[in-house]
Amino acid sequence: MNKTFTVGWLGTGVMGVPMAGHLLKAGHSLLVHTRTRSKADPLIAQGAEWANSPSEAAERSDFVFTMLGYPQDVERIYCAEDGILAGCRANSVLIDMTTSNPDLAKRIAGKALGRDAQALDAPVSGGDVGAKSGKLAIMCGGKKETFDRVLPLLRAMGDKIELFGSSGSGQRVKMANQILIASTMVGTVESLLYAERAKLDPSRVIGLIGQGAAGCWSINQLGPRMVESDWEPGFFVKHFVKDMGIALEDSKRMGLNLKGLALASELYERVEKEGFAEKGTQVLLEVLRKMNES
Repeated sequence: MNKTFTVGWLGTGVMGVPMAGHLLKAGHSLLVHTRTRSKADPLIAQGAEWANSPSEAAERSDFVFTMLGYPQDVERIYCAEDGILAGCRANSVLIDMTTSNPDLAKRIAGKALGRDAQALDAPVSGGDVGAKSGKLAIMCGGKKETFDRVLPLLRAMGDKIELFGSSGSGQRVKMANQILIASTMVGTVESLLYAERAKLDPSRVIGLIGQGAAGCWSINQLGPRMVESDWEPGFFVKHFVKDMGIALEDSKRMGLNLKGLALASELYERVEKEGFAEKGTQVLLEVLRKMNES
């Protein structure tokens, strides 16, 4: 029988709830905290227990996971007076699955060490579909022994899990992931816009080209949502804009000028201005349709 643990979980968004749910199904005890308590209700209904603060969740947990929105959320949850670092116990492991800043991941790891705890940055890819199915890609940065301790829990949430190096490395792999997706999404949307204008059946186009050299997650998973004008989020536009901003900033620090990423970021900033910040990234099609109206 697999060993079970007490796990703290902070972050109950589109992906956080199903991810935490997999840990409950695996038999772990779950302590959950979020700013809006009602958002924890689905997990509490499954058997999770409420923690009154991040520090309380950390005080009572062997492992603490965070799945938040922005780097500033991560910094606040970890570093505030009632934050995770204030409460974490010796030999516990703190795992941030938020897509965040590599430098912040390094700082949290250093502060955790000062509390005789360990930290792992472990951002994910796969959207709501991967979160619900437990088939996320998980990119990790930290010490090998820390990774090995956390791996059995990560396997409840993902099926492609790798350690890439020291703290911050997981975040940098996620940046590489987002850089690729950014331009791929523009290509996906322009492809479908072209098919529409040419009076082709976009569903049939997706069904064929999605199996050839153009096949990718964006066309096969998000393409059908676009055809149905389903703009509900598997991944929020506002979070994608945040990710591209982190990638552009880190690239500039490395002396890189990534023009494709800059263009994608500019287009998604337009999507935000059109009022779609809390829709899924596939809503780019709707905005480009409007931009091409004659």
